[in-house]
Amino acid sequence: MTKNTRVVILTGAGISAESGIQTFRASDGLWENHRVEEVATPEGWAANPELVWSFYQQRRRQLLEVEPNPAHIALVDLENYLDNFLLITQNVDNLHGRAGSKQFIHMHGELEKLRCEQCNHVEIMMENEHLGEEFISCTQCEGRLRPHIVWFSESPLHLNEIDDALSQCDVFIAIGTSGNVTPASTFLNIAKFQGARTIGINLDPPANVYFFDEFLQGKAGEILPALVQKWTQ
Repeated sequence: MTKNTRVVILTGAGISAESGIQTFRASDGLWENHRVEEVATPEGWAANPELVWSFYQQRRRQLLEVEPNPAHIALVDLENYLDNFLLITQNVDNLHGRAGSKQFIHMHGELEKLRCEQCNHVEIMMENEHLGEEFISCTQCEGRLRPHIVWFSESPLHLNEIDDALSQCDVFIAIGTSGNVTPASTFLNIAKFQGARTIGINLDPPANVYFFDEFLQGKAGEILPALVQKWTQ
């Protein structure tokens, strides 16, 4: 890998799990004992906004208790080495940014931000007064704020920028992803079709493991630092 290599990274829940953030969906399909439809859809928000708000406020408070891990730091080192780098994360935590990443996209939204239902104003709100169980009003129009999260049936963010990067990359690396969630699960095939070398790193083989040119099984925090050191020497 040279400084001119065009690299696209995709990260999923596995990289955050190594920092102590629980993956939302358990083996029984429930998210923290809630059905996905109850806490991760526009319909769930409309039916019971108090439940959904409480669910995400708990997730937001958890951000104060976790830190970036060696995999997050290694990706910063890789970004600093390369001239053309983009990190796409499916995660909604703020660990990539806190680690020092600059060129990254949150395709599913961000826990630390809230969005107005009325005017769509988005703002980082992570002070103590923003983390309770009471709803918060928009600073621009007084409308009710909702989590700045892409729920099921809503369109992921920045897809045009993602498509452009995938169509031009030389190397595509997926880290901590299950290969089950669309459209992110299609990124591997898009990059591979364009001729990119594809590498996967995950604790367990993902659903699309056979499409990788190389798959490394294990913890990203143990595998990635050594790989990045090798690539950047």
